[in-house]
Amino acid sequence: MGRKRYEMKTTCPQCGCSELTVLSKEEIEKRFGHVHNFDVECGKCMAKYAGKMAQACPEWDKDCQLNK
Repeated sequence: MGRKRYEMKTTCPQCGCSELTVLSKEEIEKRFGHVHNFDVECGKCMAKYAGKMAQACPEWDKDCQLNK
């Protein structure tokens, strides 16, 4: 049985480009920790913006219980 994977979806507010990243629990914790917001850089226009974990990956937000 494989590790559970989480889909993180973000959309750049400047150009509208969307990105989908699939990460394991360990990868998310290493990259972002247990945060409500995280920094993102658009791969198309290079704009930097803040992503909200609750919107980018509601399942992870629920599993790590950020809502409490």
